[in-house]
Amino acid sequence: MINENTKIGITVLLLAAGLGFSALFIVLFSEIAEEAMEQETWLFDSAIIGFFQSIESSVLDVLMIATTEMGSVWFVTAFSIAVVGLLWFKERDKWGILFFLIAVGGGGLLTLLLKNLYERERPSINPEIDAIGFSFPSGHSMGSVIFYGFVMYLVLRGQRSELFKGLAISLMGVLVVLIGISRVYLGAHFPSDVLAGFIAGAIWLILSILALEWIQWQSRSSVRPVHDIRDFLAKMLKGTLKKINLIK
Repeated sequence: MINENTKIGITVLLLAAGLGFSALFIVLFSEIAEEAMEQETWLFDSAIIGFFQSIESSVLDVLMIATTEMGSVWFVTAFSIAVVGLLWFKERDKWGILFFLIAVGGGGLLTLLLKNLYERERPSINPEIDAIGFSFPSGHSMGSVIFYGFVMYLVLRGQRSELFKGLAISLMGVLVVLIGISRVYLGAHFPSDVLAGFIAGAIWLILSILALEWIQWQSRSSVRPVHDIRDFLAKMLKGTLKKINLIK
């Protein structure tokens, strides 16, 4: 059995790791966004776009259009309703529903905010593609990371079957990547738009999950978490000092 102090320590470490990854992703996003603000592209943008232009075919067109729809607003909205219904009727998970809606809905609003902040024009490659608004970051990519990422989290948290977890997470992970690829293939975005969308989506997803875990930890704890953390760190410090013979 894992004792209470160990559980607290693991929780603190996970929260710290999540915040650390968020900080790293913010730095990466800022680097890419700097070029977008100046209406410039990265060297890999041209190379990747050129590659996709060289492999265009009618079969790939159909596959990429079908794939990109799985990251569209209507698709994510429809399946979000299904997820909310499942969380309510199966688990009565009010906090899970609230933070899922915050993650998906708030992510959509954040996407619009970022697009209007950077105002990067879309690549003029395929005028037949119906793409509305500015290019940076990719809304399909950002929304897919948030939606499918949160569903992955729910699967990890709620499923006991390791096989099901592995298959579900692998399939959704591949789908998110393919949705990003489809946006570049169809000429709706620069590759750096997609990469920025993935990063921004990951930041919002991590923060949403951390907030949910924090709330649920508070609701499960018999004492205030801040006291738990303080006691845990104090015991760790005392144990360390004893080991190096600074205190008896």
